[in-house]
Amino acid sequence: MRQAGQPVEIQGLSKRYGRLRALDDVSLAVAPGEFLALLGPSGSGKSTMLMTIAGFERADSGRIIIGGRPVDHLPPHQREIGMVFQRYALFPHMSVSENLAYPLRRRGVTEGEILRRVTEALGTVRLDDLGSRSIDALSGGQQQRVALARAIIFRPAVLLMDEPMSALDRKLRQHMQLELKQLHQELGTTIILVTHDQEEALSMADRVALLNHGRLRQVGAPAELYRRPVDAFVADFIGRTNFLSVDHSGVVGFSTPLAGALAPDSAAPAPGKVLGIRPEHMTLSDDAPGEPCRVIQASFGGAQQVLLLAAGGQQLTMELPSWNSSGGGRLWQPGEAGFLRFLPGTARVYDPLDTQETV
Repeated sequence: MRQAGQPVEIQGLSKRYGRLRALDDVSLAVAPGEFLALLGPSGSGKSTMLMTIAGFERADSGRIIIGGRPVDHLPPHQREIGMVFQRYALFPHMSVSENLAYPLRRRGVTEGEILRRVTEALGTVRLDDLGSRSIDALSGGQQQRVALARAIIFRPAVLLMDEPMSALDRKLRQHMQLELKQLHQELGTTIILVTHDQEEALSMADRVALLNHGRLRQVGAPAELYRRPVDAFVADFIGRTNFLSVDHSGVVGFSTPLAGALAPDSAAPAPGKVLGIRPEHMTLSDDAPGEPCRVIQASFGGAQQVLLLAAGGQQLTMELPSWNSSGGGRLWQPGEAGFLRFLPGTARVYDPLDTQETV
């Protein structure tokens, strides 16, 4: 059932709802067969962008080109896309097989071909024995697979997904993320997924497009957004980041110099800037050298221990492995004192995070 994916090109897309600018001159190119995640907080414009690509919303300006063909003037059913909605939009009065057959019958496909494609689609999503089952008798994960099978059954070159796993519990969601990633490799179709879950975007997508207030803030591979955020908003939204006030000498209140801690491509510290450091890019020990600190809070999270530290008049969140090669791991307790060090080449300097963009 492998289908060659088509490229999707967005050119200067803008959309307003009254005074609200949902999309603000967004341009983006998606390669054939690519898995792209549209990520951002609520109200960032990611769902508006997806619905505009699908044809359920009309942009005020800009162009949408799928497979080299402008589709702005076409209704959804003529854009050759598959769509998986957040609530799945399955027909409860139909069986699983009938749900899958419905879009094919609407397209005038012969009954013999419908039977063949339904059987193939059920096998693709690993529901071979559930064709006669009613929708209400399925689990959440099985319903998600049916919705996916219905979207791919007419072999779309582009598959759009609007937070399709948000209703699943955490463990099932993680399982379905792995299955969808594997299915993408098997199908070869172009996938554009909307999600507000950064873990989902980073673990599944080839590239991530991060939006906020209708604007595209950064596009790149997951590791690129995590390791080299372009600004404080990206650093704050992708993972967790400590922001510490800095001046010409380094972190305000710290006696430890920053020279070795800064990433090679980071800006130099200057008054009014902030230092961004990931919780896992620090070490804590009983002995100097390092910045004197004190543990305020300590939480055990299985593989990691999460600490809240006070150092130099500022507070930082830190993550430490809770297990080591010797068969244990130091678990710090509130009130304990230690010495904090930043791992070399991991800290970055940013303009302060705009309070209106805090997430």
